[in-house]
Amino acid sequence: SALHDRALLDLSFIRRTMVGAAAFTDVPGWGLVGMGAMALAAAPLAAVQPSVTRWLAVWMLTAPAATALGGWAMWQKMRRRTSADGAFTLSGPARKFLLGFWPAIFAGAVLTFALVNPFLPGLDLRLASRVLPGLWLLLYGVGVTTAGAHSIRAVPLMGVGFLILGVVALLLPRADGNLMMGLGVGGLRLAFGIRIARRYGG
Repeated sequence: SALHDRALLDLSFIRRTMVGAAAFTDVPGWGLVGMGAMALAAAPLAAVQPSVTRWLAVWMLTAPAATALGGWAMWQKMRRRTSADGAFTLSGPARKFLLGFWPAIFAGAVLTFALVNPFLPGLDLRLASRVLPGLWLLLYGVGVTTAGAHSIRAVPLMGVGFLILGVVALLLPRADGNLMMGLGVGGLRLAFGIRIARRYGG
């Protein structure tokens, strides 16, 4: 009947609205812990490198390794959640989270390449090494804070921490960028990862 069809449409609309308004809870807590541990190991290693090029190489190797670990952990958590429902699909909150996160990360990668690309005129490598930690922390904080608007409360709070460390690294003349990196991509990830894992699993 028309009334029955209308009721089904209303239920479908309510379900879509609730799904779209839901928070993204598949942030991988233990994945963040692993990423933080990698950064904590990289920071002292980078600090003792004899040249800026080698310092940069340490972080350039750590970044994709940590990204791969985090992506794998998130995929595993999402797959466990959807295994009972059948086929794996990205939920509305997941799409919003990823679309909020990746543009800032992409911008950071492009700016890094522009600053250290030997085939393009840019900053001296020593000056780049002074600017890059703050730039990385600031843009990562932008991505995490923006994406966190569609996630659990701990995520935007972590993003604000990255923003603060980025500002400190860029604007305080005596700030140790390598130390800020260790505190941010190491310490903040580790602390919030444990909190997320305990409260939301995985």
